[in-house]
Amino acid sequence: MQVKPNFPFVLHGGDYNPEQWPIETWDEDVRLMQRAGWNIATLPVFGWGNLQLGENEWNFTWLDQVIEKLHSGGIRLCLATGTAATPPWIDQAYPDILRTDSKGVKRRHGGRHTCCPHSPNFARLSTGLATKMAERYGSHPALLLWHISNEYGETCYCNLCAEAFRSWLKVRYGTLAELNFRWNMAFWGQTYTDWSQIEPPVENAQRNFQGLLIDYDRFQSESLHNQCLAEMEVLRRITPQIPITTNFMGTFKPLDYHKWAPDLDIISWDSYPARNATPSQIALRHSLMRGLKDGQPWMLMEQTPSQQNWQSYNSLKRPGVMRLWSYQAMAHGADAVMYFQWRRSPGAQEMLHGAVVEHAGREDARVFKEVAALGAELARIEKVTLGGRVKTDVAFLFDWENWWAVEYSSGPSVDLKYIKVMETLYSALFDLGIVADVVSPNSDLSGYRLIVAPALKMVKPGVAESIKAAVQGGASFITTFFSGITDATDRAFTNGYPGPLSDLLGIWVEESDALAQDDRNGLHFSDQSESQCSLLCDRIQLQGAEAIAHYTKDFYAGEPAITVFPYGEGAAFYLGTLPDRAGLKSVFRSAIRRSGVTMPHGISVPKDVEITERVSELGSLLYILNHNSNEVEILLPARNYRSVIDDAVVNHTLTLPAYGVAILTTEV
Repeated sequence: MQVKPNFPFVLHGGDYNPEQWPIETWDEDVRLMQRAGWNIATLPVFGWGNLQLGENEWNFTWLDQVIEKLHSGGIRLCLATGTAATPPWIDQAYPDILRTDSKGVKRRHGGRHTCCPHSPNFARLSTGLATKMAERYGSHPALLLWHISNEYGETCYCNLCAEAFRSWLKVRYGTLAELNFRWNMAFWGQTYTDWSQIEPPVENAQRNFQGLLIDYDRFQSESLHNQCLAEMEVLRRITPQIPITTNFMGTFKPLDYHKWAPDLDIISWDSYPARNATPSQIALRHSLMRGLKDGQPWMLMEQTPSQQNWQSYNSLKRPGVMRLWSYQAMAHGADAVMYFQWRRSPGAQEMLHGAVVEHAGREDARVFKEVAALGAELARIEKVTLGGRVKTDVAFLFDWENWWAVEYSSGPSVDLKYIKVMETLYSALFDLGIVADVVSPNSDLSGYRLIVAPALKMVKPGVAESIKAAVQGGASFITTFFSGITDATDRAFTNGYPGPLSDLLGIWVEESDALAQDDRNGLHFSDQSESQCSLLCDRIQLQGAEAIAHYTKDFYAGEPAITVFPYGEGAAFYLGTLPDRAGLKSVFRSAIRRSGVTMPHGISVPKDVEITERVSELGSLLYILNHNSNEVEILLPARNYRSVIDDAVVNHTLTLPAYGVAILTTEV
């Protein structure tokens, strides 16, 4: 049974690794956490090796002491099961735990994410530790949340996985004949005659069959999910009243988070954008995480307060950016602002990763002061901001399995990258001031006025019907090149592209030309405007649709490039190429006019200013974020607003400093 999180405040805290520091620092940690406005600490994420010293040798004394110090200091607990990395003695005693990499080489001990999801010994030992944690701390008054493992990932190709994969395929396909058909194993004469012939797709093996590759990704994502569920079942049995999460990683390719999300009580994720990340790139990932549980509030489980050591250049977040990006997460539905890490590690891999407390341990450092200032703000506003849902009537369709299918495809272009296409379209809509949910194609689409499906190569059963129903009811639909190509097993539709979307779009795609990276074609729009396009150029045959832009170059000059087709009360747009920013915005404006999508309160948005509305039982809040390094002015509708952050009255003009934030009530 799921538990609805009911946080008493905006969570402000993060990862705490006291086992890396002498006991003498623990009291100082609590004092500094209070100064920083921390109200929650996550531990012991990597504590297994310090808790279980041998098969039947346990040491919880140090964790007991830390927990009591935190509790006495008013710090709540996000308790991790501690299973994110196995200690040396376990890997030495049970080598079946170590996974095999994509080259077929067995891992040696070291690091994290080293375990095979089908190791019976890992299952026994990890659930054993989870049981100990739940029995010991499950009724502790400071416990607010369970955190299972950490950043699940990595694929295993060992013999245990091979056997489990064959069993998984038998359930999925029933017969070898069906599997051979779905994977098209007649290609190159690779037809299987016995289940035992199926091997994991290690390098230099069967990597020419997209159906096999996609199914192995499905299988591994499901296998790791089951590993997580095993610990979750322990926690639910012993502590049914405590909500459970595990931290996701945004657009992390190996795991299908849509399949994981229903089993979690709350979504949490770790956001680590590069210094030059655009506001829309960050917003896209927040929106994706929000969409995993139908818009429910979520947790920003990790961010760096300053810099991350694993990027190529350990750039600092400029003053004000940490606060801005924290509020951006809240603007997109977060009820938690948390960090990795509390103290910089004294050695090893994350010694130079940013932290709230630097090695010097000073509270007069810039980063500490920024965190403390934000903590004080959140303590003042938390009751107003908690629980709100983001208001939008626009959906972007995102599908991990479709991502795999797009990028396992041999052609049409090495430059066709699913996330890049998604970011490009999302960014153009973002520039128009439109907030979007990022949801699965299998979601309920009936409440959306605009639905965007970039590169929807794989059209699964029911998806085309759901989109058609929404458009029939008045929504606008936009899809692009490389859509409607294959079914759920990545077999091509043999009635022409875009397959089951053809009648919705009123077109037939005859062929597609791939442009080299620096090549461009031109677009001439019906309103006489001109634009450029890149990546792919579909040759489109109209079957009822109207061309709203034509190519201007090559042998297909004058042919349709972008089309629209009235369908029921709505309309469906097809982008046969990738227009530049101006061209994309032109198409979006047309779709918005047809569908009636509106910006929050009709506010005109200056460049790189983001406006998002969250609505709760307490009313409506406008989050206005200035992502510019200079001051901006925003003209608001003629009424009075109140600033939640400083309680000031805001009239027609709002002035925001560089990286400034305003949260305004819309009640008067």
